[in-house]
Amino acid sequence: MRLHVDQRHERVLALVRERGSLRVADLANELGVSAVTLRRDVETLAAQGRVQRLHGAVVWPGDTAAEERPRPVSAEGTVIGMIVPTTNYIFADIVRGAREAVGAQGVRLVLGMTGYVDSEDAVQAEHLVAGGAEGLLVAPSWFGGVPVDGQEKWLLDCPVPAVLVERSAPAGNPAAGLDRVRTDRAHGAAVAVGHFASLGHRRITAVLQEGPHAAQISSGFLAAVTSLGLDIDAGAPSVREHGDYEASIDYLVEAVERRGVTAALVHSDEDAIVLVPKLQARGIAVPGDLALIAYDDEVAGLADVPLTAIAPPKRSVGELAAGLLLQRLAERAGGQRPAPRQHLELLPELRVRSSCGGTPTES
Repeated sequence: MRLHVDQRHERVLALVRERGSLRVADLANELGVSAVTLRRDVETLAAQGRVQRLHGAVVWPGDTAAEERPRPVSAEGTVIGMIVPTTNYIFADIVRGAREAVGAQGVRLVLGMTGYVDSEDAVQAEHLVAGGAEGLLVAPSWFGGVPVDGQEKWLLDCPVPAVLVERSAPAGNPAAGLDRVRTDRAHGAAVAVGHFASLGHRRITAVLQEGPHAAQISSGFLAAVTSLGLDIDAGAPSVREHGDYEASIDYLVEAVERRGVTAALVHSDEDAIVLVPKLQARGIAVPGDLALIAYDDEVAGLADVPLTAIAPPKRSVGELAAGLLLQRLAERAGGQRPAPRQHLELLPELRVRSSCGGTPTES
């Protein structure tokens, strides 16, 4: 039978008086109400001085020992939300990694998707928290991968802990103080340039998508070219900038035939797979005339000419982000002082196949 609010308050008081302290999530489960409803009850009772709210737990007033002693905390039964723009491409494995990490702790992962519509980020967050999510893993729909014009405000106002996934905020932005886990895509681009250099290529280019990862990839590419003393052929159009691939094909053909370019980094491998036969139809052989490395390694190994690729550690990104969020929830529930916030960057790896020439190390 559903309890009246006054009855619910009395039941909360009886349980907290009996046990000294309880996690908000555990109390909500025991009373059969949503976490949002229970939080409102606790806030009301705390405002009346009848209980104390402490880092995700409810404490009986005056129980200083309960405040000070560490409490054993179990994550089992906890719900966390994950907001991603899509479950395609890199996010499929990131979601799998997060789901496996929380599932091993008896935690349920609930997914919200935004379709790269930035106004949906806050909508999905509100929905997940209202449904009982005690923390959020968030890959916001920030077009450049960082917030602009206050896009981070909803995240800072979020009532539960949040960890950014494959996104960041620049120094000085309030969201820079959030935990985050992402791939170091600049390092990946530099690894690709280093591989080209090891094969003797001296004039190279990059053909990249616009989007959240373009700035990182471009900065790593340019830094490595400078460091290694290579020549760069600038001015490549963004992949599919005009709704098709013809601008990229025209650019690459002219770069190879007239300007001595012998190698190209292409993001993503889907685009690289489209470009290779179009280049061959224009008389540019891969890897004979143009060595090519794809970025992301979703399907690069399945190309007709298997593509050497930079592979982000997608599953590990999800696992580590989920583990970090679970740590924050445990700190809150146990009344512990939070550990320092973390910015984790994972290094991608090079998977060598046929599109660069040389000897492939992976099929």
